[in-house]
Amino acid sequence: MVALIVSVVVGALLYDVIAVRAGHRAGAWRTRLVEEVTTRPVDDPWLLATGAVAVVLGLWLLILAITPGLRRLLPLRAPEDSPELGAWLDRRGAALVLRDAAMRVPGISRARVRVGRHRVIARAEVGFRDMATVRDELSQALRKQCRQLALAHTPRLTIRLRHHTH
Repeated sequence: MVALIVSVVVGALLYDVIAVRAGHRAGAWRTRLVEEVTTRPVDDPWLLATGAVAVVLGLWLLILAITPGLRRLLPLRAPEDSPELGAWLDRRGAALVLRDAAMRVPGISRARVRVGRHRVIARAEVGFRDMATVRDELSQALRKQCRQLALAHTPRLTIRLRHHTH
């Protein structure tokens, strides 16, 4: 809502500045605002209150820009009976669940899974089995586990395998 209000105000100001540069007269609202600001003393309560509101709004926008928000969370599919109900899953928790699913695939001796917002990257070491077979089984296991997690958006799956070295 704040972004919409700021966009409208900045758009009106930009339109007026462009009109003045094109040779038209400045808007009456802008001329009046400039006169009000230049004729009032610095310790005027109206001017101080406006400045305080601008500072508070600026600090609030700065805090919103710095805070991480929901980037560490993955949205889950909403139940059909109540679509407004939103649930979230921590990305680290999802990575642990997918790593456990990867470790259940025969032939994998070590696995690391990283869950991004749009992609799951699985890295695994294969001990004694054929790489193509392990890749297929791992892909199926991870896709099945992603469906069971009920993520709102199905992530792309990237699998990187290498042979186990001692």
